[in-house]
Amino acid sequence: DSPLVLQSDRNVTVNARNHMGQLTGQLTVGADAVEAQCKRFEVRASEDGRVLFSADEDEITIGAEKLKVTGTEGAVFGHSVETPHIRAEPSQDLRLESPTRSLIMEAPRGVQVSAAAGDFKATCRKELHLQSTEGEIFLNADTIRLGNLPTGSFSPSSPSSSHSRQTVYELCVCPNGKLYLSPAGVGSTCQSSSNICLWS
Repeated sequence: DSPLVLQSDRNVTVNARNHMGQLTGQLTVGADAVEAQCKRFEVRASEDGRVLFSADEDEITIGAEKLKVTGTEGAVFGHSVETPHIRAEPSQDLRLESPTRSLIMEAPRGVQVSAAAGDFKATCRKELHLQSTEGEIFLNADTIRLGNLPTGSFSPSSPSSSHSRQTVYELCVCPNGKLYLSPAGVGSTCQSSSNICLWS
């Protein structure tokens, strides 16, 4: 029951050979690194012998229940990563970020984003495009607000109230699809020659 101690001033090397004397595996413990050369390297749990880590020429498998990366820069992958589920720690936010390029999510059968107990926000510096090539864009809510729409100029033939007291507006659409507001009147106040349409 006494331990076996191997000690060297430089390194300790353990070789495994077959019946013909050929080297089949090697483990070297040095001052700077521990190196293993073999067809397959495995790390197993002491309790049940379950494989916690295995590596060969084709793939690396991590069998632990959780892989935790504590470095400040996270994990860097040079190529694709396949996983059916990505989630954050409990009570922590999940952030997907591309600091210098684009972040693309693609799926042939659809992409679903839901927030069961919060808001969904999409912000950008330039244009925000919503495009459906064959279907429709469906907005379903009790209240739909379009903020910061420009107000077009309209001069009624017989003004009955000042513009400062105007509280109701008509939603107008330019020929190019741009939306703008126009003070509501008895009839439609939308004009195709509105300054909003001409300048857009």
